[in-house]
Amino acid sequence: MDIKITITDRDGIKHTVDAPTDMNLNIMELVRMYELAPEGTIGICGGMAMCASCQCYIVNGVEVPPINDDEEAMLSEAFFVKQNSRLGCQIAITEDLDGLEIELAPES
Repeated sequence: MDIKITITDRDGIKHTVDAPTDMNLNIMELVRMYELAPEGTIGICGGMAMCASCQCYIVNGVEVPPINDDEEAMLSEAFFVKQNSRLGCQIAITEDLDGLEIELAPES
């Protein structure tokens, strides 16, 4: 089943994309799949919560999984962090995320 996720890219353009829930993807991989960030600017560590290149802001009230220790540690060192910051690589795409709106954080 596909769900809809709206991603505002770093140029401020909104993209509402279909996100498959049966492929074990995360938000960072979804951004790459739709090429919403230039190659080499997102997911540099491969989704291991070791860089903050996939940092995004949760824009609406759709509930995302709780933050884990690795993600919290990485965000504590990142630039442009806000209260609603998350690492896209740590948010698995599930049916619960239908309607999620995120904004990609600026490149550091």
